[in-house]
Amino acid sequence: MDRAIAMDGPGQPGAGSLRDALLQGDAMLAGIGPILGHLLSAPDHSLFSDEIVARVRGMLSDLAGQILRLQAEATGELGSDAFAERHGAALADHFQTCPALLSHCHALALEWQLTDRLKAQAGLDPVLSPLFQRLIGASDSASSSAAMAALAAQARFVQGQRRMELALAELPVDLLHEALVAWRGYCGETGSDAVARAESRIRQSYDESAGRLALFARLVSGPKGQEALVIEEAGAALFFSALAARSGQSRELAVLSSHERQAVRLALGLRAAGLEPERIDEVLLSLHPSAAPLAGLEEIEQVEARDLLADAANRVERG
Repeated sequence: MDRAIAMDGPGQPGAGSLRDALLQGDAMLAGIGPILGHLLSAPDHSLFSDEIVARVRGMLSDLAGQILRLQAEATGELGSDAFAERHGAALADHFQTCPALLSHCHALALEWQLTDRLKAQAGLDPVLSPLFQRLIGASDSASSSAAMAALAAQARFVQGQRRMELALAELPVDLLHEALVAWRGYCGETGSDAVARAESRIRQSYDESAGRLALFARLVSGPKGQEALVIEEAGAALFFSALAARSGQSRELAVLSSHERQAVRLALGLRAAGLEPERIDEVLLSLHPSAAPLAGLEEIEQVEARDLLADAANRVERG
């Protein structure tokens, strides 16, 4: 099959052209945080879909409500729901100043958008994918139990996304810490021993290993992890966890690479994860049917793809 480079302007196949296209993608990703933060506080959402902005705002509001209800209980406030309603919007706005938390919620919203699209276009169940069925049916009881736990976590994620909610317990540990630090900053001088007790309660009840992303990371670390790179078999959730783990990227960047304008990043991620160029074309075609195939992938070795992505991640982080 003839290959064409999926990028603007002229270029020749190979690492140089792919690196140039990746640089264009980096510039786009570096602006996502500031733009999203602006959109959440402004009425003009033209650069992002209203659905994504609303979903991110909903998750931040839900996180704020959970924390505030626990704060009310710790301070002896009557009516924890009323207390959360009074202060929820202000605390959610404060969370918008947390770049990592904002990026995480944005990635979850995009993940759900693709999950919903796969259901509509391919009939793929948002919870029980074919790969999940095989994992649950494994003869090894430990593997089967791990898959069942991950499946239950995915069911909770689907329910939460439909309500635009996100449980505190599902945040990675560094983001839970960031949210709690932001909450303390919001309380300011009004912080009390009761607030400290509420924070202690949250931290003591938290178990990152029981969260959805940790469960998925364990599933894709095994022999079945390579199968998770077939998105129609794995579903979006397992696919992104496998892509992140096997390409050396953060899961947020793995999710963002599914955008049509990030096709080079996705292709390099799949190459870094060990997929052959022909298989990569199939994944790109399933996600972006109208996009042209990428040229030059057959000239990129797995290690080189990882190096390109590591450099790109540093550029995005520096903004």
